Order: sequence, then C-alpha cells, then structure tokens
Amino acid sequence: MIAAYNGDPAAKSYGESIFCYPSIRALTNHRIAHSLHKLGVPIIPRIISELAHSETGIDIHPGATIGEYFFMDHGTGIVIGETAIIGSNVRVYQGVTLGAKSFPKDDEGNPLKGLARHPIVEDDCIIYSGATILGRVTIGKGSVIGGNVWLTHDLEPGSHVMQGRAELSAFLGGDGI
Repeated sequence: MIAAYNGDPAAKSYGESIFCYPSIRALTNHRIAHSLHKLGVPIIPRIISELAHSETGIDIHPGATIGEYFFMDHGTGIVIGETAIIGSNVRVYQGVTLGAKSFPKDDEGNPLKGLARHPIVEDDCIIYSGATILGRVTIGKGSVIGGNVWLTHDLEPGSHVMQGRAELSAFLGGDGI
C-alpha cells in the first residue's frame, strides 16, 4: 500500500490506494496465496489467485516470489509466472508479462513440472507497459525496461532497454501505407 501511494502521483491518500487500486487487492491476495503455496496447501492458493485475477485483471501465480514495496500501476493485463522472482522496490505497469519461453518435456512429450522457467527481476527495476520478458533470465538491479520491449536474455545491473524510435510519415492526398 505504501508503494502504491508513494509510487503514483495520482494517489491522493492511503485510503484511496487501499480501496481504489486493483493492484493492492491482487498483491494482498497473492501474499496470502503464496504463503499457503509454500506450506504445500493444495488447490486453495490457485483458487485465491484465480479469484483475484477475475476481479482485477492481474494474473499472479501463487508460486511467484515478490519482494517488498512492489507496485503494479494500472495493473490490468499483468501476468507473473509460477517461478518468477521479483525483488524489492520494483514497479511494473499494465500489460507486462513475466513468462516462460519454452517447456522442457518428459519422454511422453509432457512439460516437466517444477523447473525454474520465469524471469528474475532484481531490486529497484521499472518495467513499463506492454513489456514481455520470457525465460529464466535475470534483469539486473536498477534496470529500466521500456514499453513494448520483448526480452529473452539477461541484463546487467543498471541497464536501460527501449524500442527504436517510431518513424513519422505524412500521407497526403489519400495515399496510404
């Protein structure tokens, strides 16, 4: 709640952050589901996470590990996979995916379960809207990932990654692309 209030200039009070920010509900439910998941409680953690997902549009697997002062601004469309690890003071915007890139298979062609396959995001990172980070990659401390960036490799601490600039073209007289 403190991360939401401090991290969003539009937040006018702690009360507003608690009652009006879907990320608070999603993260609170995740903290409960994650604790139960670590205790080995079957099914209930997934039910909690799916209820939060249906209420908020934020999909966090109960197995994901999330540090202190994590803030999801706008929240809708965020997906955080089962083996993702997120450090402290991380800020994520809408539409971010921390997902798996591939699934190793057993002899019968079924995905192996329990393997680490989601990203590690170290402390003090910012991941902007629509970014997709796939696989067991590490995003180094203090890195900034720009909007709509697609990453499948590690980043050194303090990295800044963004898309190339858009090219501006004028279409005159009904010309199209």
